[in-house]
Amino acid sequence: MYATERHEAIAAALQSAGRVSVADLADHFAVTTETVRRDLGALETAGLLRRVHGGAVPVERSSLVELTVAEREGQHGSEKTAIARAAMRLVPPTFTGSIALDAGTTSGAVATELARWEPATAGATITVITNSVPIAATLQHSEHVELHLLGGRVRGVTSAAVGTATVDQIGALRPDVAFIGTNGLSAGFGLSTPDEYEAAVKAAYVLAARRSVVLADAAKHGVEALMRFARLDEIDTLVTDQVPPADLGGALADADVEVIVA
Repeated sequence: MYATERHEAIAAALQSAGRVSVADLADHFAVTTETVRRDLGALETAGLLRRVHGGAVPVERSSLVELTVAEREGQHGSEKTAIARAAMRLVPPTFTGSIALDAGTTSGAVATELARWEPATAGATITVITNSVPIAATLQHSEHVELHLLGGRVRGVTSAAVGTATVDQIGALRPDVAFIGTNGLSAGFGLSTPDEYEAAVKAAYVLAARRSVVLADAAKHGVEALMRFARLDEIDTLVTDQVPPADLGGALADADVEVIVA
């Protein structure tokens, strides 16, 4: 196979899987790892991928890249809906208590499900706390939800309240369950996001909640953004749409994290 053909195949594999490894590519193409590294170097120079330890990821997976809520709403929609519905197993009709909802589109999908939630006992309600303006808008008319919107500086990128005031408010709470989004989930680095203010809010949710539930579709598996907000052993449950790869799955098991696959 010519180098050009390998380059096209590598680009296609990246688009499909979201990550490629040097060892796997060498086995697949029956070439040396040095040849694969040269291929990856050429593709990185062309701006088609970003090299990471052991392989490569798409360019948009830079540790600082952060899409807006509007841009993310159109991505992995069916996966996020499936994750949200699986997450709702933790909020059955008999649930009584409080829920914290982090900002993000997967959390937004959970909010959509919560807006339709009905209690087993007529007239019962649940308390939902969020720092997300869009999530608050989704839940504001639900008769079974007592909504608390946290204050702070609203970031335009995420439409979420952040900052010291927001973190302090979360620190004064003890929600029964917190649903938390993430930009990255890896065996070695844990849970991460590009922005330090978002990271502080997410870390506060993890610390405050009796049960921390992370929502992450498979595109987040193996990704490392700039700011870590929690180690794997600091969370209780992961709700995802695909079984995590072996290294991440092993790290989650070692950290005693329950994994729910939608």
